[in-house]
Amino acid sequence: MGRVAFAATPTDTPLHGLSAFGDLKYPPEATQLDYASPEAPNGGTFNFTPSSWYFNQNTQTFNTLNSFILRGDAPPRMELCFDSLMGPALDEPDTLYGLVAESVSIAADRNSWVFKLRSQARFHDGAPITPEDVAASYMLLKDQGHPDLALPLVDLRAAEVLSSDTVRLVFDGNQSPRAILAVATFPILSRANIEDRNGFDGDAMTALLGSGPYKVGLVQAGQTIEYERVPDYWGRDLLLNKGLHHFDRIRIEFYRERQAEFEAFKKGEILFREEYTSRVWATGYDFPAINQGRVVKREFPAEKRPSMQAWAVNQRRNRFKDARVREAIGLCFDFEWTNRNLFYDAYSRSDSLFERSEFGADGPPQGDELALLELLRSQLPPTVFGEPIMQPRSNGSGRDRALLSRAQSLLGDAGFERRDGFFHAREGERLTLEMLVNDDGLARRDAPFVENMRAIGIDASVRLVDPAQYQARQASFDFDMISVAASFTATPTRDEMETFFHSKTANREGSRNLPGIADPAVDALVDAVGRAETREMLVVAMRALDRVLRARRDWIPQYYLANHRASFWDMFGFKEPKPDYGFPVERLWWVDAAKAKAIGKA
Repeated sequence: MGRVAFAATPTDTPLHGLSAFGDLKYPPEATQLDYASPEAPNGGTFNFTPSSWYFNQNTQTFNTLNSFILRGDAPPRMELCFDSLMGPALDEPDTLYGLVAESVSIAADRNSWVFKLRSQARFHDGAPITPEDVAASYMLLKDQGHPDLALPLVDLRAAEVLSSDTVRLVFDGNQSPRAILAVATFPILSRANIEDRNGFDGDAMTALLGSGPYKVGLVQAGQTIEYERVPDYWGRDLLLNKGLHHFDRIRIEFYRERQAEFEAFKKGEILFREEYTSRVWATGYDFPAINQGRVVKREFPAEKRPSMQAWAVNQRRNRFKDARVREAIGLCFDFEWTNRNLFYDAYSRSDSLFERSEFGADGPPQGDELALLELLRSQLPPTVFGEPIMQPRSNGSGRDRALLSRAQSLLGDAGFERRDGFFHAREGERLTLEMLVNDDGLARRDAPFVENMRAIGIDASVRLVDPAQYQARQASFDFDMISVAASFTATPTRDEMETFFHSKTANREGSRNLPGIADPAVDALVDAVGRAETREMLVVAMRALDRVLRARRDWIPQYYLANHRASFWDMFGFKEPKPDYGFPVERLWWVDAAKAKAIGKA
């Protein structure tokens, strides 16, 4: 298609793929992705603990098999059971290729998209995937889907069946220009199967009928789930699938706390895991299997995608509305002490909300970024126009007096008065803060942070709750402060930024706008992200957004790793290097029979 903006993509022309900016890497005649391994054997069981999840999924428990609604906790990787109109290539930052859809055509007004379906596309029961299924799926997800699915469909006006093999998605003109790049990856559901159920969110422990490379097998609620490879999967030889999905079974065990999971890994009950506890990574890998060379401990490069790990301070609660209060809270986190004493100096401090990417603000705004911000100057904090806000660097003592004194002054400036050892609002209410966590390790991490807050006069505490309660309280914004880790796409869209930062999601339960940001200036910058017609324009808008969010202090950035810390039993084959924009080990790797036999895992 040439290096043209997405807005210049040809209209009324069947396309095999879409790209936000620039060329498609793979031409229509391509038969496999460069990172695929069609020569690799199939078979075996991959028992692992997922390091990423989507929608309502939970890595510690599950009580529903419907991953596409807000209510309940679903197991990760349910998405492997469902196909979509199009799908991404993990070695490109912003492209989609046809999956259920053979081709896509863009209308001249760029408000509708016509998808021609592949005749061989089938659900697991053998029924064809029809335009009626596609149309029903989109309208159902728009009305009843998880917010991550429903929000990008707000501007979807209709899903129309045009013929026996074509369907049209019609938007109202208010959609982000690149919205289709997210929407085209949504799951296709069986209309007949949905009609047979007790509502979309009924029959919680009965799996929806899928069409993907795997289907649900063994289920032990809250404990274990297995996904079985579909041997006659209709799409196995397509560009996006050939040479992938080698395991006959993908098995996930659920543990309420990380140490129990690690002990299971040491015994060989789990075969692959990523390590998120620095103490364990530094000192815990001294057990028989690793000393015998049967377990591998190594790092893989992180994806070239922006990432955010931060605390959200809930501004829906009046005591946290003043940015000075949120700044004071942030000053109490001594990263340098924490990194040295708890993390073995493994992490780097986050300043940006888009770390590991080109989207982090740097230096005073200049050029196009400054011009964009000037349009909003009257609505922005003056600090936006200087150096971007950086997180405090402490003396590493754990109780940096200068930072804590600054925090106390900020609380006083915000109108709080200290009485009986704690700050109080003028109305008399004590300044309390409860940090909500769902893991013992996070509770230990946050304890020194809480102690510093208490030392300056914030009545702070940590509340450890079970996984289901944590998910429910997060979805309903029932918390004071909560930690989140998120990875954005390499080419963020307006819809993606809206769910984290836009006023329309501030009170939408289940959205990722955990602080409750509702600021017209932020909304305008999110819209600018959506309007970007070149990558250069996108970088400008994203840097401006990062700069403003940092100045507002809605989130308190934490830290990040440069690599994946992985450990696995040495029985797998895989191609290196890994793709730049994803690390789905369960889709990429395979069992190496000779290796497995050598370590007694045949």
